[in-house]
Amino acid sequence: MNRRSFFIAFLLLALPALLALAPHDRPVPPIRPQIPAADRSTGNRVFLERAEVLRKETFDSFLTVVGDVVFTKGPMTMKCDSAHFFEGSESLQAFGNVSMEQGDTLFVYADELDYDGMSEIATLYADPGKKVRLINRDVKLETDIFIYDLAIDLGYYEVGGKLTDPSNTLTSLYGEYVPSTKEANFYTNVHLNSRNQTDTLDIYSDTLYYNTATHIAQLFSPSEVINKRGTIYTTLGIYDTDSNRTTLYDRSTIVTAQHHTLTADTIFYDRTAGYGEAWGGMVLTDSVHDAQVSGNYGFYNEIADTAFVTGRAMLKHYNGPDTLYLHGRYIRTAALYDTVHVAADSVRGIAESTRIDTTHVAVVHPGVRFYRADLQGVCDSLRFTERDSTLRMFVDPVVWSEDRQIFGNVIEMLLNDSTIERAILPDQAFAAQRIEGPHFQQLSGKEMIADFVGGELRRLDINGNVEIIMYPEENDSTINKIVNAQSSFLTAFFKGRATESVKMWPETTGTATPLFIARKSLYYLPKFKWFEERRPLNKDDIFTKEEDAAEEVSEEEGSVAVAE
Repeated sequence: MNRRSFFIAFLLLALPALLALAPHDRPVPPIRPQIPAADRSTGNRVFLERAEVLRKETFDSFLTVVGDVVFTKGPMTMKCDSAHFFEGSESLQAFGNVSMEQGDTLFVYADELDYDGMSEIATLYADPGKKVRLINRDVKLETDIFIYDLAIDLGYYEVGGKLTDPSNTLTSLYGEYVPSTKEANFYTNVHLNSRNQTDTLDIYSDTLYYNTATHIAQLFSPSEVINKRGTIYTTLGIYDTDSNRTTLYDRSTIVTAQHHTLTADTIFYDRTAGYGEAWGGMVLTDSVHDAQVSGNYGFYNEIADTAFVTGRAMLKHYNGPDTLYLHGRYIRTAALYDTVHVAADSVRGIAESTRIDTTHVAVVHPGVRFYRADLQGVCDSLRFTERDSTLRMFVDPVVWSEDRQIFGNVIEMLLNDSTIERAILPDQAFAAQRIEGPHFQQLSGKEMIADFVGGELRRLDINGNVEIIMYPEENDSTINKIVNAQSSFLTAFFKGRATESVKMWPETTGTATPLFIARKSLYYLPKFKWFEERRPLNKDDIFTKEEDAAEEVSEEEGSVAVAE
């Protein structure tokens, strides 16, 4: 028998034994690449790079590959335990320990993979109790079913998922992630939670865009941003979760832990610094002090408890039966802190100590005008101090109450729940009350102190250089004479519109003249002025016509700028 015949006979005898070996015992070399010389970086081809076993049944439309299976598509490598490979359509189904790898940065792990070569879409599944996992450097995405569009580098889920990076964890029902740009979009039941152990941040929304590189979240639906300093409500905003800075649009609202509420068309807010800046219809409400400040622009420092407003600025104080509306070009509010020394008291067992007293101050200037149903006033500048509930008016102040008017160089008013209790005019005081026609009750002096009960004038004291003009009523309530008098001091008591009594001392000079013979020179004291044309008649009248015109011009210029 020649050598060739012997070799053939040996093969015939050994073949049954070789076929009987288990697959892992067979000496099958790794399958060589289908087209070894092909350029794998171009086109839409899927290449089978390696497998331990390859077979094809007559009735199958796919190749079956088993053991250490590796496919490549461009820069993407796909691995699994076994797969069905559809050569004609460049599609495949992969099973067991499925992974997709791109370079050393992107990894996707699953239990099963369906890849459609025509659409270039890979759908990855996880077994019960497990998750499909995408890892892109320090970003991890987990879901039950993950769909990855390789053509546009977009992965998404529709059955709920979670994305985690070093700063935040985000969950939603639907989600998208682009590994190359680090952009992620989340929809329906979105929740962002900060991973910072020393701070708190929770964002709830239905549409949120997020960048895993910058950690900036963009909100596009009704959303709540909650942290230990308060809550933000917005429908459109940008939130930097690293710096805690946010820009909000479309009438957003910030509610602080101190029960302050800031609403405006546009808001910039730095949560760490506790600083907010607002444009367009800004409204800052302080529910603790029953006050509200509004304007076209303003800022608020939460930590320092200060605020500034301008542009049709208005301060409302609504504690009590009536609301006070106050306007000035600029409104500033601030908290003042004083150190108070407390002396020791051995009887009461109190040791010597110090404490910090806090009060709030509001400063309004220039062009101050205010209105309340029972009280109106104007001046150049105003200061209100919470500690003593005193309103101080400077530079040409005038105050009206019903048919009474007072003015002087300075007016101080002590308020109780927005109701005036005392008015002090320390310098060049003048008070007048309209009777009828050209006739006015008039009081003038160096200093004037008026006490009120229930908002009505009850007592009036004038100290120094007293001058008066009065029209005393007869028994039948008629008025037929005018009294002009001068003295050093005066005390008068009132009840409603009527004067109960007047006392002047130590010496009084004067005249009483019947009206029908009184000359008009007796009608008015030298300092008399009636500022009716300056008086605000309603809450809208606190804004002057000049300011309204300037506001209209400003709005028109803004419209032109937008149009351009």
